[in-house]
Amino acid sequence: MVAGAAVAMAGVGAALALADIGSPLRAPFTLFFLLTAPACGIAAALRGLDPLSRAVVAGGGAVAVDLLTAQTMLALHSWSVRGGVAAVGAVSLLLFLLAHGWRHRGRSTGSRTS
Repeated sequence: MVAGAAVAMAGVGAALALADIGSPLRAPFTLFFLLTAPACGIAAALRGLDPLSRAVVAGGGAVAVDLLTAQTMLALHSWSVRGGVAAVGAVSLLLFLLAHGWRHRGRSTGSRTS
């Protein structure tokens, strides 16, 4: 139940930022998205760690992804709020899909016998 509420809150934050809708909830929900989306992508790749270590590393990694995205956009003179949210979302999705692909690739190669 809590995970579903967190996903909904992050989705609303991303939607409000991408649609450029002025709302008092836009800033906190978008910040929540910018912290949780990369953290979930990184945490998916860290299945071998215990839960507390995984949360700490994923949180630090999320901040690093946000900062690197902002720095890259500033260096390329293409900074915008919408672009930043979209870029962080794309990087987060890529991290999650790569972790998911590695997990399934490891299962399929481990089950084959020669």
